[in-house]
Amino acid sequence: MIRAAAENPQGTAHIVVCGPVSWNTLVYLDRLPEPRPHVTFALEDFETVGGTSAGKALHLTGLGRMVTCHTLLGDDVASGRVRAVLAAAGIRVTAPVVPGAGERHLNLMTRAGERVSVYLSVPAFTEPDVADFTASTRGAAALVMDLSETSLALLPAAEAAGVPIWTDIHDYDGRAEFHEPFIRAADYIFMNADGMSDPAAFMRARVKAGATAVICTLGADGALAVDADGQHRVAAVPVQVRDTNGAGDAFFAGFLDATLAGASTAHALTAAATQATVALGTKHLHPALEALLP
Repeated sequence: MIRAAAENPQGTAHIVVCGPVSWNTLVYLDRLPEPRPHVTFALEDFETVGGTSAGKALHLTGLGRMVTCHTLLGDDVASGRVRAVLAAAGIRVTAPVVPGAGERHLNLMTRAGERVSVYLSVPAFTEPDVADFTASTRGAAALVMDLSETSLALLPAAEAAGVPIWTDIHDYDGRAEFHEPFIRAADYIFMNADGMSDPAAFMRARVKAGATAVICTLGADGALAVDADGQHRVAAVPVQVRDTNGAGDAFFAGFLDATLAGASTAHALTAAATQATVALGTKHLHPALEALLP
């Protein structure tokens, strides 16, 4: 399953990130609401860019990588804001525009990092431009295929590109059918431990099946990785947490950037844990948004 690396000089080859971006409203509460009628008061609320692909693209760009983000946007004001902010951050955004609202979330948060995400709207799926995506993969160092209908439709083109595929299956429970094509296609698989009691067994099985490495984030307990050399662990880096949104995407970006620079799995884990603190220290997905958003 290992694909040849891009022929561009180290540090100049671009990365393609394919998947969802969104406009989010974050509301901080002292505790998540109980399932009963009641009144509560917010500690803080603000609007910002969200979405797992936006988070990865922002952190990779912040690390000096050239990034193209393939996504899907609506023709509403919120989608226009997302496109403008990502472009201002230095990301090339390619996205068909569909009538109606783009993806929007309402995230109810606590200072402890608890979260309930409410999808306010999701854009109607439209077939992606395969030719444009294929053109963007030429000379790429990596293809990040995040879970989405757009990414699923583009997976055959991604596999045909001959570029290493990276994916993030989040809280995969070992059974969800939608995740399977991404798992089979990927050279590098990221996940968290929320959906499995024993993620290590799944990780070893995927490496045995041909994946280069499988990485599982464990929150405050750090992260675990499995590759052909065995199992690797890294501790979480202590940090004053401002907001937990995007920490996993920052971790992913740090690992990817370090791997492209030639780091071993163990050293890439260390770089990833350090990069996660960049997201944890800001209320946005990345500190760059502090200058681009009120």
